[in-house]
Amino acid sequence: MAARIYKPARTAMSSGMAKTHDWVLEFAPASAREVDPLMGWTSSSDTRSQVRLRFESKEAALDYAAANGIEAIVQEPNSRQPNIRPGGYGENFATGRRGVWTH
Repeated sequence: MAARIYKPARTAMSSGMAKTHDWVLEFAPASAREVDPLMGWTSSSDTRSQVRLRFESKEAALDYAAANGIEAIVQEPNSRQPNIRPGGYGENFATGRRGVWTH
């Protein structure tokens, strides 16, 4: 029973950092997916692939994996620099602005 522990990245549709602070333990697929001949749906008999456990820290996820005999691989997150402008959004509408405001 293999699993990976990682910290999820932000979604491509958002610049916010919601749902990126927890660590996730996700099981590796045990069997290949099959296409149903009648309906054409893709399915699998592996129910563990649907399980995603969230933990507040990497150590808590590793402790859970060790306690339940799960071989876990940890993927460290890439660091991201914050996107903070010096003036912020309000600077666009400041009355003492030097340049002309254009679109």
